Formats: sequence, C-alpha cells, structure tokens
Amino acid sequence: MAGLASDTPTPTAITVRQQSRVLEVSFSDGATYRIPFELMRVYSPSAEVQGHGPGQEVLQTGKREVTITGLAPIGNYGVQPTFSDGHDTGIYSWDYLHFLGSQEADLWRRYEQRLKDAGVERDAPMAAGQGAVCGHH
Repeated sequence: MAGLASDTPTPTAITVRQQSRVLEVSFSDGATYRIPFELMRVYSPSAEVQGHGPGQEVLQTGKREVTITGLAPIGNYGVQPTFSDGHDTGIYSWDYLHFLGSQEADLWRRYEQRLKDAGVERDAPMAAGQGAVCGHH
C-alpha cells in the first residue's frame, strides 16, 4: 500500500461541504478535520503542482473560491477530487489528508510566505504556462 503507514488513521467519514468549501474528514483516531478546498488545491500531491523534485513546485494562486465537483475513491487508501478549475490529477491518500488537517495552520503560514517571497497575491490569476501539464523529457 504505497504511502500508507501501518499506523495511519483511516477515515470513518468523508463529507464534502460545498457551502463552507471544506472537506470534513473524521479519522479512526478520533480526530475530525475540516480541510479547506483551497488548501487541498494549493497543496495538491499531483506532479502538476509538486513538480518532479524539490524546488520544482508550481505556486498556485487564485484558488480561494475553488470547489470540489467530484470525489472518486482510489482503492482503499485515498480519494481523487475534481476541482472546479478542472484540476483532477491529485490523489490524496488517507495519511496525506490527515497531514493536511493536522498541519493546516503551519501549511497556511508556509503558503503565505511562498506568496510573499514570489511577490504575488493569493487571489492573482495563475500566470500563463503555470500549472500546464508537464511534458516528458
């Protein structure tokens, strides 16, 4: 089971909350997280966002209003959301969802710092060419 540690809590309930734009996930360890769609989108585990190695990440902007239009189960270890901006290549394992929920405050700080370092606004549209599907070398 790739990326799933034996001690990773598993979800007992997953609810898409469109009005508040959060994915509510209750875990077997008793924790419940309300993970904002925007946070999920800017930290998508896809190669399109993460790149192919350290320093290759593509900073995501203009995602505050993004919604989840679909949520497909991936085996028994994760889900693959479809976002309203068309992004659908991220597979979120249970441990990654737990990470996003448990580290939300720190992840927001890191995102805001990356925006500041890049000199871009959170709500700026994505620049042309950013977020494009990567070609194979």
